[in-house]
Amino acid sequence: MENMEKTVHWLGHASFRLESPAGAAVYIDPYNLKEQSKKADLVLITHAHFDHFSPADISKVVKADTKIFGPEALAGKIQGDFTALKPGDKAEAAGVAVEAVSAYNTDKNFHPRTSGYLGYVVNVGELSVYHAGDTDLIEEMKTVKADVALLPVGGTYTMDARDACGAAQAIKPKVAVPMHYGSVVGSREDAIRFKNLCGACEVKILEQEK
Repeated sequence: MENMEKTVHWLGHASFRLESPAGAAVYIDPYNLKEQSKKADLVLITHAHFDHFSPADISKVVKADTKIFGPEALAGKIQGDFTALKPGDKAEAAGVAVEAVSAYNTDKNFHPRTSGYLGYVVNVGELSVYHAGDTDLIEEMKTVKADVALLPVGGTYTMDARDACGAAQAIKPKVAVPMHYGSVVGSREDAIRFKNLCGACEVKILEQEK
């Protein structure tokens, strides 16, 4: 998908920058960032853990009119124009439409369903991108419609490569991209395992943007 290469930029771990055809920049879970030349029109935070909600990294990319969306648990913890979302909510900023979706663990307690943590479906031009957040394989994924699925594969706190393959089978994206490895938990081997397991789905292992 040629337009995916221009739109989706992996910044390491679960952090991404999406760029719309109109030039809007959307940062998702900015963490441990190198200097960024492009400031954010929109920042999306999936949940409150340090490797996803980093005020220091948010401050590197925000400008005066940046919108920030995140779960209700972050209300009062973020400086700037913050809007709290819950699963099912829809919002828009800088011409980019966003839908918040569920993200939670089913067999561990790091991300309880009751916490209201989020994933997002982001419509960037004609491309829809699903960022799963920190989650296991959950029933709600069957209703997600996206061209590109960014799926955690590192295990321990999230799905491992095998369950992420199950998620890709449920979502049926045009391209699946592994994430949540190579920093706090997981390694490139998890991404390669995911690619090898998902024979029926195109998998693109992105190189971290320098």
